[in-house]
Amino acid sequence: MPVTAPALPRDRVAGLLAVVKHRTLPNTLDRAFGRCRRHLIGWAAAPTWSIRASHGFAIRGSLELCHELPQSKVMSGRTQMIVRRRIVKAAIVGGAFAFFPAVAPRLRSAIIDGALDPKMIHKYVTALVIPPVMPYDRRDEGELVDHYTIGIRQFQQQVLPPGMPVTTVWGYGSTRHPGSFHYPAFTIEASFGTAVRVRWKNQLRDRNGHHLPHLLPVDPTLHWANPPGGTSRRDSRPAFTSTPEPYTGPTPIVTHLHGGRNTEESDGYPEAWYLPDALDIPKGYATTGSFYDEFKTKFQDRFHDAWGLGDAVFQYANHERAATFWFHDHALGVTRLNVYAGLAGFYLLRGGPADLPKGVLPGPPATLRDPPGQRCYEIPVVIQDRSFNANGSLLYPAGRAAFDRFRGPYIPGSDISPIWNPEFFGNTMVTNGRTWPVLPVEPRRYRFRFLNGCNSRYLILKIVTRSLAPRPAPPTLSFWQIGSEGGFLQTPVRRDELLIAPAERTDVIVDFTSIPVGTELYLINEGPDAPFKGGAVGTDFPPADPATTGQVMKIVVGRLSAPDTSVPPDHLTLPPFEPLGAAHRTRQVSLIEQNSAVLPHVGPQQLLLGTLDASGKPVPAHWDDPITENPTLGTTEVWEIHNFTADAHPIHIHEVQFQIIDRQHARQAAQPPEPWEAGFKDTATAYPGAVTRVKATFAQAGQYVWHCHMLEHEDNEMMRPYRVS
Repeated sequence: MPVTAPALPRDRVAGLLAVVKHRTLPNTLDRAFGRCRRHLIGWAAAPTWSIRASHGFAIRGSLELCHELPQSKVMSGRTQMIVRRRIVKAAIVGGAFAFFPAVAPRLRSAIIDGALDPKMIHKYVTALVIPPVMPYDRRDEGELVDHYTIGIRQFQQQVLPPGMPVTTVWGYGSTRHPGSFHYPAFTIEASFGTAVRVRWKNQLRDRNGHHLPHLLPVDPTLHWANPPGGTSRRDSRPAFTSTPEPYTGPTPIVTHLHGGRNTEESDGYPEAWYLPDALDIPKGYATTGSFYDEFKTKFQDRFHDAWGLGDAVFQYANHERAATFWFHDHALGVTRLNVYAGLAGFYLLRGGPADLPKGVLPGPPATLRDPPGQRCYEIPVVIQDRSFNANGSLLYPAGRAAFDRFRGPYIPGSDISPIWNPEFFGNTMVTNGRTWPVLPVEPRRYRFRFLNGCNSRYLILKIVTRSLAPRPAPPTLSFWQIGSEGGFLQTPVRRDELLIAPAERTDVIVDFTSIPVGTELYLINEGPDAPFKGGAVGTDFPPADPATTGQVMKIVVGRLSAPDTSVPPDHLTLPPFEPLGAAHRTRQVSLIEQNSAVLPHVGPQQLLLGTLDASGKPVPAHWDDPITENPTLGTTEVWEIHNFTADAHPIHIHEVQFQIIDRQHARQAAQPPEPWEAGFKDTATAYPGAVTRVKATFAQAGQYVWHCHMLEHEDNEMMRPYRVS
């Protein structure tokens, strides 16, 4: 029999009824209601729907026909997006959701026009690259500072298997060691109490000293760095009299240490960008961002080290808990493109009172002077999704139509940007800079530091025996999670799968001790090929394509070369954990999605952060609106993050490591964080229709940012400055 949802006022379903008043609600929509499965029987097979508007609504299963809403043909990609976004919008009333879809319809096919078919890429023929250690320039033992000069350059790399074309990428490397330039970057190894000072040099120039255009299409209609605007209009949303072509000028960059707790001038503020010191910077262009000169002066006054043309110098104090950090570009409005081009790398902080002695955990890791063939039992792993052209070049959508088939009018004929895509999901998995690599292991314990480096994709990782096993696949081995973004957990947590949001890090031990030599295992991904909304694979959303994005890496068990003396994870005692104290204040902030204000049914036009009014409704704010989050130095605050959108969002707050207090859906009791979320974090998933509460202490004065780490969202207004005063 049908299950009826709780009674709702008539006005709460008015918008929903408007969507279907023309008898166009198709069976495609059944996937969009998976999160309300408690109100639905047989949703996966239901061909028809019933909406009741007198006092509420009911969704009825396949046994009850609805004459008012006959089944229609499957919608086009554009219409699917319109309906998905409008239904969610219609369900938001008074700061709460009436219901929440569990997954977006699949708008993207596996192959964008002109892309290399991922099924033509041979899997598991290339060894996993274990990132070497970044060389430093010198070590100042007196001041306890390691000095680096790291450039950002363009080069070619064999990302696809040998025999296929090379790929032009951007990457970091030591300017004194040309062989160190790589995608992803070599790892910066840092020690507790020893500062790291990096001169980050924008070297995106050709051999003649001329600037290099971006590898990917840059949308100049966003609120972005905007060098052509000069000093008066940089860091703005420019006006156009006709729809512009992609920007092809010099590229702004600024590097952010994600997870670090540092002074404002070293954080990588989005408006502290700078162009390369090229010979052909067009006249009138701004060469630096709005905050560059201010931060340059502050750094020189504090550390007596001058910044030069095309560079900036940042210092990282390294007083945090031992943890897995990472560095990546953060320039305003182009972060998604700069990171996609290759600008990312690990930063591993070791030592101090919140670390374990050597030998307790699996090791060694890679070191600076490793001999050839050195075996490593601690391995950082960054997983990213990418698409490629047939010539091996990176493919990223060149226009909005790739997202929802909307072909205009664009700015200035409307408020829709011509190039920006609200989300991006590549069709090929790239791990440590190689497509579908293979990792030989021994029958012993390994430590993996996983980083989700995807632009928009959530990962759900498992280790299985068959790469094409029906999803959800039964796990062969468990993960023992020992740490998150802010260091070690209070106790190890055994997990069959790892849900990892973009930018999150998961520190785990995997024990291959009992696995016979010659066994082949597979690290797979069961996260969706679409925005994540919570729920379970196969019930609330379809898994990633098992033949492509559902596979990550092959693992082959070989012979043991030496005894494993590390401590079994279930016997580990992790370092002391001191939770944050009582909060001085609670803030309410919001996540918002906006459709076009001038084109009916087209959206999203942008995504925003904001606050709440007295009635609990969201109050959106743009990047350049006055600051609304201004914690007092030294205070502890609870931030209540109210998600009014259809998707889950990974929310990152710069400068702090916070604790998740709880999550609460409308009319439900608050739920504590998952056991693996019980440590310190810098990125947390805010689920749709829920309030996510986090607590942080703001111990560093200055101006920082908080934002969604789905990079397409961040680049189009889903980022806000905050100031610690």
